[in-house]
Amino acid sequence: MAAPRYTRWMISVSLAVAQNQLAELAVRVENGETVVVTRDGRPVFDLTPHRRLTGLRLEAIADFKRRHGVETIASFVAEDFDDPLREDFLLAPLPPFP
Repeated sequence: MAAPRYTRWMISVSLAVAQNQLAELAVRVENGETVVVTRDGRPVFDLTPHRRLTGLRLEAIADFKRRHGVETIASFVAEDFDDPLREDFLLAPLPPFP
């Protein structure tokens, strides 16, 4: 069984080691470390500290607008903004620059 490899910010362990030492690895992750789990020497997944999802904070948007004197974020949205693009859109020449 391969021993864990250590770097400054994370450790890398084989899947077999992770299965046998999950509780110990969980303690390291709880303390802020990232553990890279490998199979045949290739990274498969990371064990990382859990981050609580905060979602969209609408009050933060209102606060930003108030602090910076912004009245509206988007003053105009074209009626067709979400219409599909023409097939040749990326191939069509650019319009002349004024």
